[in-house]
Amino acid sequence: MKKSLVIGLFIFFIIAPFISAINLNIEPASDDVAMIKGSSAPAIFDLRITNNGGSDNLMFYNFFGSDTFPKGTVPIGIGETKNVSIGIYPRTDLKQEGKVIFDLYIKGQDNSQMTYQLTSDVVELNEAFEVGAEEFKPDSNKVSVYIKNLLNFNFENINAQFKSPFFNFEKTFALAPNQKQSFEIALNRNDFRDLMAGFYTLDAAINFDKLKTNVQGTMKFSEKNIVTSSENDYGIIINTNKILKVNEGNVVSESSTVLKKNIISRLFTSFNPEPDSVERKGLSVYYTWNKELKPGEQFSLSVRTNWLLPLLAILLIIAIVILVKQFSKTNLSIRKKVNFVRAKGGEFALKVSVIVTARKYVERIHVIDRLPLLAKLHERFGGEMPKKVDERSKKLEWHFDRLQAGESRILSYIIYSKVGVLGKFSLPTATAVYEKDGEVHEAESNHAFFIADQIKKDRED
Repeated sequence: MKKSLVIGLFIFFIIAPFISAINLNIEPASDDVAMIKGSSAPAIFDLRITNNGGSDNLMFYNFFGSDTFPKGTVPIGIGETKNVSIGIYPRTDLKQEGKVIFDLYIKGQDNSQMTYQLTSDVVELNEAFEVGAEEFKPDSNKVSVYIKNLLNFNFENINAQFKSPFFNFEKTFALAPNQKQSFEIALNRNDFRDLMAGFYTLDAAINFDKLKTNVQGTMKFSEKNIVTSSENDYGIIINTNKILKVNEGNVVSESSTVLKKNIISRLFTSFNPEPDSVERKGLSVYYTWNKELKPGEQFSLSVRTNWLLPLLAILLIIAIVILVKQFSKTNLSIRKKVNFVRAKGGEFALKVSVIVTARKYVERIHVIDRLPLLAKLHERFGGEMPKKVDERSKKLEWHFDRLQAGESRILSYIIYSKVGVLGKFSLPTATAVYEKDGEVHEAESNHAFFIADQIKKDRED
């Protein structure tokens, strides 16, 4: 009997692995597997399964979730260790939150089965992410933002829109469990030129599997003092200098502008706006503008120096000097003027006066004057009598042997016309020919004219 018992035990141990019930050793590959409440995406449990029994085909199912994968069976040999990913789909009526423990059922091909407890962290979508950005400055051209998966959950298709006062950026991507992903965003300085340094909110609108949530983070806008200055100088006679200062930093900055002018140019210079202070040092004058500029604020200064007036004054002085010099070189001056005379017969009559003045001693003076075409000469003369009167050629001549320096002669006569005159009546110029130190010279008078309107006024008086 003992012999048959020993033989029976030997046979049992030989064939036991092939006929025994399911015998597995299960170890989780990771803890805190997450399940997103309201999502249809599965929570995935990575299990390390060792078969301590005979070859088998394993089937997995549970009653906590709505479904399980893998579908069908998973073959496993004697003593084999296999990594199996178990996906548990959440139910649409899932109420629990936080740590949830439930049973995973494992069934062998002989219908024997065992249970293994799984632990899942059931969370809302807004608990799954962390967003933020690296520190950046006003002169930065780009900034790096990040989103971090805080769960042991695989997000295969996420759409996120990142919004802040500095940018608006949208991206579709995937996030593995506990993965952190960064994105580099180009910056446009005009979008934040008016913003102060400090901390700002970064808002991420996240869409996943028909679920939506908003996650907020912070981003630091570092302090930097940047004041740029530009200058535009144009014009020579009227010189304009425009200065523009812009605070391109993110802190309030003091801006000081100093201009130097000499004591001459300052007289012809105007400012817009007026300077805050004026200080004179020797022959120089210093103008100062002190402004406090907020981020994005600018200060515009216009300085205008008008050299036109002093230039005209200089030209006028030069002209006067030239005329004085020219006048001083003239030995004899001859000036002609005309006055209206009332005639008894109602004719149009004018008194013509020619004043001859010697500035230096001159000899053999010959003065020639001509009558207008429509005028006749009256027999009455004033002052010196002409030496010759040629009525055909309408020419009058006077002769003088000499004139001392400063001596003057007034030659006058009256002309008349029976034809009325309208408008401006112009008379020919008078000419004088004389000798000075044996040389012959010539002088000409001014143009004398009379306006007929003056007659009407005289008659009204």
